[in-house]
Amino acid sequence: MWRSGLNSRSTTTAQALKEKKWDALVIGSGHNGLTAAAYLARGGLSVAVLERRHVIGGAAVTEEIIPGFKFSRCSYLQSLLRPSVIRELELKRHGLKLLKPTATTFTPCLDGRYLLLGHDDERNYLEISKFSKYDADAFPRYENQLYKFCKLMDFVLDSQAPETLHWDSSFTAWMRDKLEKSVFWAQCLRHVMALGQKDMVNFMDLLLSPTSKVLNKWFESDILKAVLAGDAIVGSMASIHTPGSGYVLLHHVMGETDGERNVWSHVEGGMGSVSTAISNAAIEAGASIMTNAEVSQLMIGNSGTIEGVLLADGTRVRSSVVLSNATPHRTFLGLVPRDALPEDFLRAIENSDYNSGTTKINVAVDKLPWFHCCGSNNTEAGPQHTATIHICSESMDNIGSACQDAQNGLPSKRPVMEMTIPSSLDKTISPPGKHVVSLFTQYTPYKPSDGSWENPTYREAYAKRCFSLIDEYAPGFSSSIIGYDMLTPPDLEREFGLTGGNIFHGATGLDSLFFMRPAKGWSGYRTPVRGLYLCGSGTHPGGGVMAAPGRNAARIALRDFKKHHSCSKAKGN
Repeated sequence: MWRSGLNSRSTTTAQALKEKKWDALVIGSGHNGLTAAAYLARGGLSVAVLERRHVIGGAAVTEEIIPGFKFSRCSYLQSLLRPSVIRELELKRHGLKLLKPTATTFTPCLDGRYLLLGHDDERNYLEISKFSKYDADAFPRYENQLYKFCKLMDFVLDSQAPETLHWDSSFTAWMRDKLEKSVFWAQCLRHVMALGQKDMVNFMDLLLSPTSKVLNKWFESDILKAVLAGDAIVGSMASIHTPGSGYVLLHHVMGETDGERNVWSHVEGGMGSVSTAISNAAIEAGASIMTNAEVSQLMIGNSGTIEGVLLADGTRVRSSVVLSNATPHRTFLGLVPRDALPEDFLRAIENSDYNSGTTKINVAVDKLPWFHCCGSNNTEAGPQHTATIHICSESMDNIGSACQDAQNGLPSKRPVMEMTIPSSLDKTISPPGKHVVSLFTQYTPYKPSDGSWENPTYREAYAKRCFSLIDEYAPGFSSSIIGYDMLTPPDLEREFGLTGGNIFHGATGLDSLFFMRPAKGWSGYRTPVRGLYLCGSGTHPGGGVMAAPGRNAARIALRDFKKHHSCSKAKGN
């Protein structure tokens, strides 16, 4: 039903594309592109979204790869989606339904022990006490400190980076720019002062330190440190010993579900339901969405301004405003003619870090995994099945060794795996009695030194290695597998346009955030090509299904559009 509805809209859009000049075009229907389209359309602009694939959603997508099993093929949990976007676009009215797990993390151990954390502070205390009473006492203090930092992070995430004004040098624009920057820095200072000097020093320590150093200061038990360290390496090739990796620990508590911090929820219908809800909001506001519409080149006039896009089938689509949800690398080195960009800007984009160690494996199974550390083999879903399950993550050494393998050019011998079982809560994505299992595995180099991801035998060997490792904790898992879908870094690049397979559209180190994202001097969503904007995860505030880049970019583009048209009318009069 959903797909046929999308196709009928696409047919109408295909005809309309050739017949009018659009106020704005959005390249790519990832969740950020859809978010940008929704805000632009709500602002009164005529908007068309052009999607290369047959289905919308980008990396926030649900696809039925194996009959009866609906996979969240890339992103797999929701927490970072900004509350402002959920509220302003009325996403719950448009079908978004979040499913809160009964536990947050589950880490089985080979020695028969386990750590199960959830929403009950007293139970968490008892669980951590099994390994260390010292850590059980420290854990609430650790989380409370991170919560304090999140108030400042909320402000930064929802704000546009106060970038230098590039295009318009009029006195009015200059004054408005100065005022907006003054307001931003004044609000930022208020948040810093609210933290106080002690907490601000602790915040800077978290930002600049290696994850291992941060966690070693707080805790003594290896298992708790390893569970928390997993948050700092998601989607990267970085080690837990890399300076600055501590920043990503904030993702542990930065997101929320229905106002509750540190809750990573499943989404009914899979992560594609997030994109569907945003697209419904965009369509209701008047946006058009077209699938199977690959953009091959941006059309740029002699004056260096955007005039539209050229599709792969030769169709020319006209517009003076284009927002790209593609990666900065794909946008500037694939779609924009090289002579339209400054050389220093091109060098910055070319030298951006797109390394990624992620391989995603989506598995269809005929029964729930049984973890031997949990005792009796109950066929019903327990709290552990609804949680994020950490496999091969019993110690910091496990994570460090897995990373070292990849830095030596080899897929990890014992990959760090985050396993989730969304069908433990969501009955709409698998047949009765059967389940969907998501495996987010690290580390896997883009180009392994001992083989190639293009080799089916090599690919299968890695998948079977992961399944065999799970068997060590959940006997019989391999024999329960009906089929699977695997996405290595080159697959993620080819299928979803993620340069280097990087799920965040580029590294999220401190040298690649805020003013430095995607390049120094260009963090404000505008680009060196007038009328071209970036709205994807390669911009501030970065990756994850948060929709902040799409919202922020749309607000900038909408303001520029209205300013330009009001000036044009004034000149016409």
